[in-house]
Amino acid sequence: MNMGWGRSAAAALLAAAVAIGVSGCGGQAEAESKSAASTAKKPVSLEKATTAFEAAVTEFDATGGCPSAAGECWDKMTAVMQPARELRKAMNSHKDTGPEFWSEAYALIDTMEDGIAVGEDKFSNRPAVLGSAHDLVDWLAAHPLQ
Repeated sequence: MNMGWGRSAAAALLAAAVAIGVSGCGGQAEAESKSAASTAKKPVSLEKATTAFEAAVTEFDATGGCPSAAGECWDKMTAVMQPARELRKAMNSHKDTGPEFWSEAYALIDTMEDGIAVGEDKFSNRPAVLGSAHDLVDWLAAHPLQ
């Protein structure tokens, strides 16, 4: 039985796979990586993030808060949590202040994160998420950056 042809074909396929893999590691893959990095979302300004977060809390208050029944508040908690996460990113990227300045605000957002981690619409997590959101609005008002 002649094994020469099988080995030659396998070697040719291996060489082709290596050539394709090597060419994919450079040019196009690198260009796609640079393109993705250049189109990466820049952090929202602190002013916009603060305004969006405060608007989300105001919207929550305008809807009458959370009903006493379970299963009717998760969407409201997540609607407040999303801009809180954007606010944290903006705080992290703010050049004029350091983490010491934001320590209380970070702690409030951490409490909100812990509350949201409890799971969908548990009564026990509403104060952590929504109460801390109101406390954060108060903290932001007391610590303007002007």
